[in-house]
Order: sequence, then C-alpha cells, then structure tokens
Amino acid sequence: MDLIFATNNTGKLSEAQGIIVNHKILSLADIDCHDDLPETHETICENAEEKALYLWNKYHRNCFSDDTGLEVDALGGAPGVYSARYAGPQKNPADNMAKLLAALDGNDNRRARFHTEVVLVIDGVVHHFEGFVNGIITTEKHGNGGFGYDPIFQPDGFSVTMAEMSAEEKNGISHRGMALRKMADWIAVNLK
Repeated sequence: MDLIFATNNTGKLSEAQGIIVNHKILSLADIDCHDDLPETHETICENAEEKALYLWNKYHRNCFSDDTGLEVDALGGAPGVYSARYAGPQKNPADNMAKLLAALDGNDNRRARFHTEVVLVIDGVVHHFEGFVNGIITTEKHGNGGFGYDPIFQPDGFSVTMAEMSAEEKNGISHRGMALRKMADWIAVNLK
C-alpha cells in the first residue's frame, strides 16, 4: 500500500521510509501536490490532523502528516506550535536557533523537549500517534547533521546534540521516530 507523507522535507521522508518498510512512502512531490498545507490551529495535534485531512479530502488517498514543536520550559513551552516560524514567516532554521539562543541567554534553565504528533488517515478514519524526547538547549550550535533545531538540542543521556548523531542514532531516539514507530506498529497489526 502507498502512503502519502505530507512533506517534501527529505530528512523527514528518509526517516519515515526507514521505519515504515512494508509500504511505499510517497512525498507531496510524488503526487504532484504543491499546495501550502494549512496549519491554522494553536496545537501541534490539531495542525497535524488538519494537514492529513486536507490531503485525504483533496486526493482520497491514505496519508499521514506530522507536526513537531520544540517546547522550552523557561519560555513557557515556546516556541511550541510556532517552532518552524519562530523567527518569522521565512521559516529559516538558522534564524530560529539564533532567536532561541538569544531568548535563553543567561538562563540556567535550559530544559526542553521535542513533541511530535503524527496523524494517519486510512480510508477517512483518523489515528493519532505521539513521540517525545527530553533534553536541554545548548549554549551554541554543534554538528552539521539533522535539521531544524538539532544543532542546539542535546537529548538526555547524551553528550552530543542531535546534529552530531548519525542518522541511525537519531532515528533510534527521535520524537518523530518514536511516533512513526508507534504508527508502523499499528499498521503492521491493522493493515495486512
């Protein structure tokens, strides 16, 4: 069975393809979808569902979407649902990291967590899966791998940021990976 992943992010697509191995995972580009998918809600869960239902309603094909937020304790959970556009509508990761590091400058509480919601729509029925990874925001960027906030996020139990990990290491502990594995387990049991 083909599943459309509501993304053109090659990092996310590769991660999903490595976890959901018994089904073909297609990107938006693979189905010639160039729409700017809606994200009009105030929660990560609602945005993920909105994107998945948008695809289902337009294409009537089984699909899934994700939404992720970086929730920083000292900032009351911000940037949260606004993580991708924290520094503005251009969604520039370097700008987002610079703004976050500036906001935490001199703050001893650097606790944070990545929170991902994955929403799967199969034959019009919605299924939710979530994943979390806790850690700290470093004081400067480290590493060249990953994407988004990975160069400034150090997961609990590690001495390196997510950007310094191999893809296999990161996928083994990542918030998105956790949610995708839950979804893969559900698919294995429910979609033969």
